[in-house]
Amino acid sequence: MEATPLLVNDSGEPELINEEGDYRALESFKELRKMFWIESVKVWKIAGPIIVTVLCQYGTNSATNIFVGHMGDIQLSSVSIALSVINMFAFGFMLGMGSALETLCGQAYGAGQVHLLGIYMQRSWIILTIAAIILSPIYIFATPILKILGQQDEIADLAGVFTIQILPQLFSLALCFPTQKFLQAQSKVNALAWIGIACLLLHVGLLWLFIIGLGMGTTGAAIAFDISGWVLSLAQIGYAIGWCKEGWTGLSWSAFKDLWAFVRLSIASAVMLCLEVWYMMSIIILTGHLDNAVLAVGSLSICMNFNGWEAMIFIGVNAAISVRVSNELGFGHPRAAKYAVYVIVIQSLVFGLVCMGLILAFKNDFAIIFTDSKDMRQAVAKLAYLLGFTMLLNSVQPVISGVAVGGGWQALVAYINLGCYYVFGLPFGYLLGYVANFGVQGLWGGMIAGTGMQTILLLIVLYKTNWKKEVEQTTERMRKWGGQDLNNNHV
Repeated sequence: MEATPLLVNDSGEPELINEEGDYRALESFKELRKMFWIESVKVWKIAGPIIVTVLCQYGTNSATNIFVGHMGDIQLSSVSIALSVINMFAFGFMLGMGSALETLCGQAYGAGQVHLLGIYMQRSWIILTIAAIILSPIYIFATPILKILGQQDEIADLAGVFTIQILPQLFSLALCFPTQKFLQAQSKVNALAWIGIACLLLHVGLLWLFIIGLGMGTTGAAIAFDISGWVLSLAQIGYAIGWCKEGWTGLSWSAFKDLWAFVRLSIASAVMLCLEVWYMMSIIILTGHLDNAVLAVGSLSICMNFNGWEAMIFIGVNAAISVRVSNELGFGHPRAAKYAVYVIVIQSLVFGLVCMGLILAFKNDFAIIFTDSKDMRQAVAKLAYLLGFTMLLNSVQPVISGVAVGGGWQALVAYINLGCYYVFGLPFGYLLGYVANFGVQGLWGGMIAGTGMQTILLLIVLYKTNWKKEVEQTTERMRKWGGQDLNNNHV
C-alpha cells in the first residue's frame, strides 16, 4: 500500500492535515502542541457561545431562587424543590429527547446533507410536544407527589402551586431544545448566545417588576419564568427560519415519516441524560426526610445551584464536543474526532480542579448570595468539600457523555448510568445517610461514589473506541434513525 503523501506549508514543514482532510499521525511534541491549539480553537469557538446560552437559560432558575430566597426559608425551599425536582425532572427528559438531534444533525451536516436538518428539527418539535403533554400531570399533581416522596406539607403545598404556575414554560422547551440543536450542528451559535443574554436580562427585569415592584411573591416569579421561556424559544425559531436558509427549507411532510425510529433514538438520549439529572435530583428528595428538613433542603439546594452553574458550563462543552465528533465522523475523519475528544477532556479536568479550589477557598462565604440566614450559611459551609469534589467529577463526565451523543452510543451509556447510579450509588448513599447516620453528607458522599465509578467506566469505553469503525457506522446510523425516505416534500 502506498503511503499518503505529506502536504507541506510555505516553510516546507509537513502539514498536520492530510489530503483527506483528517490529521496525519503526529511525530513530535511540537506537532502535538500545534494540534492541541488547533483543536482547542475549534472546540471553544463552538463551546463558548453554547456555554453562554446554557448559562443564561440556567440563570433564569438561579435568578428566580435568588429573588425568592430573600422572601424567607420556606419560600426558598419550596421554589427550590419545584425547580430542582419537578422542573428539572422535565427539563432533563426534554433536553435528553432533544439531544437526539446532536447525533443526527451533526452527522448529516458533516456528510453534506444540510437540507435534512430542518426535517429532523420538525420531527423533534412534534415528538417533544407530545412528551410535554405526557409530562404535564407531574406538574399538575406536584403537591401530592412531593408529599408521597416525604416532603413537609408547608414545602410541598407552596411548591405544588408554583409548579402548576410554571407549566407553560414546559411547552416552550419542546420548541427550544430542537431549535438549539439545529443551530449548534451548523455551528451557528453566536446568535444563540445573544438571544440567551437578552432573555436573562429580561427575566431579571420581570422578576424585579413582579416581585418587588408589584409585590406578587412566588406567583410573580412564576409569571416571569413563563414569559422568559417563551421569548427565548420564539426568538431562536425566528433566527433559525429567517437566517438558516440552507438548513431550513420550509415545513415538510417528511417530518411525519419514520417517526418511530426517531422516537427510539430520542428515548435512548433522554434515558441517558435523565439517569444523570434525576440522580442528583434524588438526593434532594432523600434529604427532605432528614431532621430539620427546611435547613437541610435549603443548604443542599444552594450547593446544587452552584454545582448546576458548573454543570451548565459543561453541558455547553458537551454540546460542542458532540458537534465536533459528529461532524468529523460525518466527514469521515476518525483521527480528528479522537484528537478533539482528548484535548477537551484534558482541558475540562483542569477547569474542574480550578472550580474545586475556588469552592474550598470561599466555603464560608459563597452562600450569602442566596440567603441572609446565618444557620443556612453554616450548613452550606459543611457541604463545601463534597460540592468541590462533585464539581471536579462533573467537569469530565458530561464531556464524555457529549462524545457518546456525537457517536450515537446513547444506549450503552444509559446502561452504564443505570448500574453506577441506581444499583450502586443511590443505595450506598442511603446506607451512609440513614443507616450510618451521616445525614446529608452521607447521602451526597455515597452518590459521589456512583458518579466516580461511572466516570471511570466511560473513560475505559473512550480509550477502547475504534474511531475508524465509528466512521463506517455513521451512514448506517443516519439511515436507521433518520429514516430512509427523506425527500424534501414540503407542506
